[in-house]
Order: sequence, then structure tokens, then C-alpha cells
Amino acid sequence: MRQFIRHPVDVPVEVGTPSADTPSALHTHDISEGGLALRSERPIALGAQVAIRITYVQPEFFAQARVAWCHPREDVGFEVGVTFLDAEDAFRARMVEQVCHIEDYRQSVHRLEGRCLSAEEAASEWIAQFAEDFPRIGPDRFH
Repeated sequence: MRQFIRHPVDVPVEVGTPSADTPSALHTHDISEGGLALRSERPIALGAQVAIRITYVQPEFFAQARVAWCHPREDVGFEVGVTFLDAEDAFRARMVEQVCHIEDYRQSVHRLEGRCLSAEEAASEWIAQFAEDFPRIGPDRFH
């Protein structure tokens, strides 16, 4: 049974491991309050400490995490679950998730409606339409 509620999101991520000379380019599968699920072509050892970097947002997101699980998947190679080592990083990852949803919304509006929105306009529209359905984090979210 999952300890945290997960939210699907597809964001490019760099994962550095002690055994790799260069970071692997991966994509998130989903984000939860406690960590990330990543799609990887290679397995990453259970318990390995990894450096997570997301350059899709500014400022870049950087955090240390530990591999909690790694499962083979036919369609993606491996799905790797990492947990953040710092609670503040988990909160910041949720902010990254929101920024990514807003950017996806901005691009979708341009593609589907032909409207060019600034980041601020997209954020305002996204918040008005979707923020209420975006689960809150923290201990009071279940009340």
C-alpha cells in the first residue's frame, strides 16, 4: 500500500549516481509528497543515494534522494522510486510539479487555441481552473 498520494507528471530529470561518470537523463513518472517515480533505461541499485536535478524550471531544482525500489517494465526499461532525504526538498518538488503543470497548460492553450500566454497569465488561468483540484501537502491535507 502506498504511503503517499502520487500525481502523474512527465518532466525531464538528471540523476547522478556514485557509479556514473555523467548523470543519466530520465523522465519523472509521478511525484508524491515523499519522492519521485522515474523511468530509466538502466536499473539503479536499491538504497543508492542519488542527486536529482530538474532544469525544466528556474531556478533549477536540486535534491538528494535514496532509491527505495526499482522494478523492470516492458515499455520503459525500469521504473525507479526515490525518496527525498530532506522534507523541504519534497515540498519544493511539489512546487516544481505545479510549475510544470502550468507550463504544460500554457503550451496546450497555444497549440489548441492559438493564444500566447505569458507565464503569469498561464499561472493565473491554471490556478483559477485547476488549483482547487491539486491536492494540498502537509499534515492538514487529510482534514
